[in-house]
Amino acid sequence: MRSRRLDYSESTRSALVNSAVELFTKRGYASTSLDEVAKRARVTKGALYHHFSGKQALFEAAFEKVESRVFGRLEEIMGGSGTPWERALAGLREFISSCLDPAYQRIAIHEAPVVMGWERWREAEDRASFGLIRSSLEDLIEAGEVDEVPVEITARLLFGALHSAATEIASSPDPKKVGAQIESVIVQLLHRVRRT
Repeated sequence: MRSRRLDYSESTRSALVNSAVELFTKRGYASTSLDEVAKRARVTKGALYHHFSGKQALFEAAFEKVESRVFGRLEEIMGGSGTPWERALAGLREFISSCLDPAYQRIAIHEAPVVMGWERWREAEDRASFGLIRSSLEDLIEAGEVDEVPVEITARLLFGALHSAATEIASSPDPKKVGAQIESVIVQLLHRVRRT
């Protein structure tokens, strides 16, 4: 049986992370103070420091929350029903939809590479998005949907293209329009490499 103390500790941590996601999305990392995060979460600054060593650790938890929501939806699609081709297209559409989310735009696309540093951010992205791209590509090859290609290199190229697409969407004054254009272009390119 779980203790009340553990439940309280987890709810405090969750409130802090939710508060951080909201404030980092609205104001960005540089303009958000730990005092504001604690106040919005309705906890003391001491409670914040009990859970996080500082602002960067809190940001990384906010990044993980935003990234894991996207990863969870993509993982569900990629492991769901349908052919590998249908799952790949559905995954692409979900990723583009995720790029329209202000929290994902601000925290995962714009701020994370700077706040976390390029290497740490890339490692985090590799653990999430890159693995899905690689396994989707392997499924497409195995199903005969696309020709055999060097999986690691091709997955890296696709990962880079999707990251650039995410940046274009997040930086655009009209993200929905750019997202639709990117989806159209990527789907056209995918159809050109499809075997059938």
